Amino acid sequence: MATVDKVRRWRRPPAPPWRSTADADAELAPLLAIYRASQPRADTSLITRAYHVARAAHEGQVRRSGDPYIQHPLAVAKVLADLGLDDVTLSAALLHDSVEDTGVTLEEVAGEFGDDVAAIVDGVTKLDRVSFDSKEAQQAATMRKMLVAMAKDIRVLLIKLADRLHNMRTIAALRPDKQRRIAQETLDVYAPLAHRLGIAEMKWQLEDLAFATLYPKRYAEIEQMVSTRSPERDVYLAQVLEEVRERLAELRIRAEVTGRPKHYWSIYEKMVVKGREFNDIFDLVGIRVLVDSVKDCYAALGSIHATWKPVQGRFKDYIAMPKFNLYQSLHTTVVGPQGKPVEVQIRTREMHRRAEFGVAAHWGYKEHTPDSDTAWLQRIVDWQQETSDPREFMESLKIDLEQDEVFVFTPKGDVVTLPAKATPIDFAYAIHTEVGHRCIGARINGRLTSLDTPLTSGDTVEVFTSKVAGAGPSRDWLKIVVTPRARNKIRQWFS
Repeated sequence: MATVDKVRRWRRPPAPPWRSTADADAELAPLLAIYRASQPRADTSLITRAYHVARAAHEGQVRRSGDPYIQHPLAVAKVLADLGLDDVTLSAALLHDSVEDTGVTLEEVAGEFGDDVAAIVDGVTKLDRVSFDSKEAQQAATMRKMLVAMAKDIRVLLIKLADRLHNMRTIAALRPDKQRRIAQETLDVYAPLAHRLGIAEMKWQLEDLAFATLYPKRYAEIEQMVSTRSPERDVYLAQVLEEVRERLAELRIRAEVTGRPKHYWSIYEKMVVKGREFNDIFDLVGIRVLVDSVKDCYAALGSIHATWKPVQGRFKDYIAMPKFNLYQSLHTTVVGPQGKPVEVQIRTREMHRRAEFGVAAHWGYKEHTPDSDTAWLQRIVDWQQETSDPREFMESLKIDLEQDEVFVFTPKGDVVTLPAKATPIDFAYAIHTEVGHRCIGARINGRLTSLDTPLTSGDTVEVFTSKVAGAGPSRDWLKIVVTPRARNKIRQWFS
């Protein structure tokens, strides 16, 4: 979101209400085409009106790239249209900078486009301009406000992500120091948020754009290595794809079998974090099999395992046990032709839509997002209110966004969601602060265990508390707990 000078206040034009020129029609046409591709019978009048209001409001404004400012909200709306979002969300995307950067008021937006559009625009807009002691404090305060707004309506986050994606695509127009700051924030916060929401397409774009900005030489090196090795890899991939297609056709399984792209940031991460060579990463061919039903998923898996030997310990059933962002798929690795390993993902087409678009998939036809999709977001909002230190808040946020989750049960059967590697102490503080403070022991699945035992999904956890007056936590627990809530409560006890 770029800061621009205020322009004259927007007023609703006299009838005919919406100015329509050949240029405007041509400018809007690509967005409407994308929208109609996913919703051919949908009414486009709301989007059209929002575009004309935004165009008039931003008239005379230009971005630092030199482009007319209207190109930015249009690009944001196109990103969301590609995800299959509804007309309310696209209209809010078109207007998302109008209240902040022009004379359009929130009341005018509500009057013209309804309360839903106005509420989303209000959530996206940074309403308060406050002075902060440091950039770190400013970033933390902005993130706090964003999280609260997102918890009220997840479409606010979707627009923020699309806004950041377009800003990353045009980041070259900014000063180098600002480029680095925005790219680092994108890598630390926005890409993990996209991952949390299950929007794979947006996640890898944000990561690769940030990578190119932060480490241009390393990005260029990997780009060159990929370009050099691609022809040889593509020949092998074609052989694998053809064989899988033939096997599935014999079983009369209607399948779409494709290769999976390797993304530059993912390659770099594996080289740095896991210490692996480029050839080991890039030469590991990955394929994706899309079928019609869950039954076909397992049938396809059986066929592939019958064709090539599966690698022990590499099979994951995320259909039976979905990931924290509700991602579903079968994962396996087999020893393919020429003795080379091949990674395989098998899922239904609906699971694939979900994997690519995440929670955005629910808004295509004005469906509501299930609470389970965004429960983690409400938890972040809850604990961020307990964290006053900006640095601690941002560090905890990064950890929470990047960690997987485990689902454990209370003795009464209630589900408690915690970060991976959480302990019985984290569990106790998730139940109640006093339960955490007084925790002296735990039982997992009926067995007594130490308080530093990591919990795993499916565990039933029971904690024992002290009855002694004034009982409290140990400072050593700060080395054990992983949740911000537990850490904050323990520190508060000793402060």
